[in-house]
Amino acid sequence: MTKQEQLDKLMNSGIVAVVRRLPRDKVQRITDALVAGGVEALEITVDSDGAFEIIPMLKERYDKHVLVGAGTVLNAKVAEKAIQAGADFIFSPILDEETIKITNHYGRISIPGVMTPTEIAKGYEWGADMLKIFPGSSLGVNYIKEVSAPLTGIPMMPTGGVTLDNVAQFIKAGAAAVGLGSSLLDKAAIADRRYGDITELAQKFRSAITGARG
Repeated sequence: MTKQEQLDKLMNSGIVAVVRRLPRDKVQRITDALVAGGVEALEITVDSDGAFEIIPMLKERYDKHVLVGAGTVLNAKVAEKAIQAGADFIFSPILDEETIKITNHYGRISIPGVMTPTEIAKGYEWGADMLKIFPGSSLGVNYIKEVSAPLTGIPMMPTGGVTLDNVAQFIKAGAAAVGLGSSLLDKAAIADRRYGDITELAQKFRSAITGARG
């Protein structure tokens, strides 16, 4: 699958599930539940226990059906390590030019974190494929709508604070996709091993996104 095909897959799916510091013995069951619910992009944050072993394990498990990337990547050195582990995309909470460059060098999807219109434009100029609007909860739906007007054509993905109640609003405001963490990976469901609840919630998010696009 080419990089463009992977990027299209991510945007068509509309969801990147943020898998952060979850019990390592439950990660596979959790990601299976997410995939069953229609999630096609999994972000394993590098601050998770065994992140660089989990990434290749999930890559092998899902083959080319699901994108598996690394998140919370703060510099080019960590990005390269994640890519060597098999990461399809690099998700960052910050804007770092060297991280974008190394990600592009290896032909992977680059999604740095930005907050201002200047950062959005600069990140795209440096070669980012999509911009992570972070924190989404602080900036809100109207922010996406307002910056999308002058910065048309730049794919944006709000992350942080996106919920089932507002995901459709974010998509209608111009978001190409959304990053979902705790709003998708319900702690109580994980603790009680109610993986079917996670699948059901993922399906609801997918349905809301599809409806908003339609």
